Amino acid sequence: MLIHKVKAYIETNRLLTCDKPVIIGFSGGGDSVSLLFILNRLGYKCIAAHVNFHLRGDESDRDETFCRNFTDSYGIAFEKTDFDTTRYAAANHISIEMAARDLRYAWFESLRIKYDAQAISVAHHADDSIETLLLNLIRGTGIRGLRGIRPKNGYIVRPMLCVDQEEIKLFLHEQALAFITDSSNFSEVYTRNLIRLRLLPLLETINPAIRKALLKTAENLSDAEAVYSDALLKSIDLLTRHQGVDGIQMSIQALLEQPAAKTILYEWLKPYGFSSIVCENIFRALHGGASGKIFKATSYQLLKDRDALILYKPENEGDEIYAIYDSETDRRSLPIDLSFKKIPVDEAFVINKSPTTATFDYGKLHFPLTLRKWQPGDWFIPFGMKGRQKLSDYFSDHKFSLQKKQKTWVLCSNQDIIWIIGRRIDNRFRTDKNTKNAFVINFFEKSCTGSK
Repeated sequence: MLIHKVKAYIETNRLLTCDKPVIIGFSGGGDSVSLLFILNRLGYKCIAAHVNFHLRGDESDRDETFCRNFTDSYGIAFEKTDFDTTRYAAANHISIEMAARDLRYAWFESLRIKYDAQAISVAHHADDSIETLLLNLIRGTGIRGLRGIRPKNGYIVRPMLCVDQEEIKLFLHEQALAFITDSSNFSEVYTRNLIRLRLLPLLETINPAIRKALLKTAENLSDAEAVYSDALLKSIDLLTRHQGVDGIQMSIQALLEQPAAKTILYEWLKPYGFSSIVCENIFRALHGGASGKIFKATSYQLLKDRDALILYKPENEGDEIYAIYDSETDRRSLPIDLSFKKIPVDEAFVINKSPTTATFDYGKLHFPLTLRKWQPGDWFIPFGMKGRQKLSDYFSDHKFSLQKKQKTWVLCSNQDIIWIIGRRIDNRFRTDKNTKNAFVINFFEKSCTGSK
């Protein structure tokens, strides 16, 4: 019986437990009616969630009424919401299908949180998985897209993937379960419907067992993908290294020596929001072009440096200026970690020559000092020199990457730069034989652990 088959599938794939409620995506169609009926019969605490997208006029309202009446007849909790799907799609420049999906799953997630539910259960079945495989193949996909639909993805579970459409139809008939038919399922405007109504029947004329063959192929590819993913993760771990504030680096030469360099690059960058198109552009740039080119994702950037790719999360840009009032400044108010100390200059006084420690003649400073990001046109007189130098020239001489330039802070007295933080002080503000008090500042550079 279908109920026992679904029960076994849930247990095998560890999809649900009996300790918390389950949100059920409930459209009123035969698939979702079967799912809700089965899970309710198996003893799960079900909350039916219905979305009225207002895309089919009176038919949409008919669906809502049916769903409410169905759940009332079985004593199942019912939640519903309304969306102006057309307006949302237009505002976000996406298709109606994508808009409906985004709205539906966002609302399901809000219900999961509201009820502290263990999962969101949807009624995808084996034929849906086949259609997804073909849809991805037509659009172009990697190996993951050919696995079909997975039984679990985060909080989304699909207990019906073990059964096909014919089994569901027979079950509905045996149980005398009422359901509604969505007229849009027969519209060939949607690509998925074209696959279901035209492509699959055509393939069945070539191979009557094409559905079983495709499911078997998806199963085989799922196993292959597990090996593929494991090998990719190991390659990425070997090729990348964390470089403190400089982010995560990958050697360009080492990457290009790999047998599938483009794939490794894509799999490395995809979790950070880089699209396949951007990854293609990055890969082409590896074979030539100037250093310093930046590629952007939503929250991350990738810098093509001289011989490495540097992945980092850029700091917020802005014109913030932070004041430093002598040694009493609250370190927690600053964007970088600095400490301050006024020290008498006597026979025991020793200057720390580390670039992360700056020692100034206290009497030459004008408080409050100001901390800011460097700007084009900035200049200073490097320690030990008499002539001025532009910071941009200093950066070039010391081979600063573009990303390191973006992270550089300077400390100023009035309008004069007295220290490129963590690098070099200005010669005009150094201590000398007339110095009575020194002002010592330490810069504590934070390391970047990153994550993959």
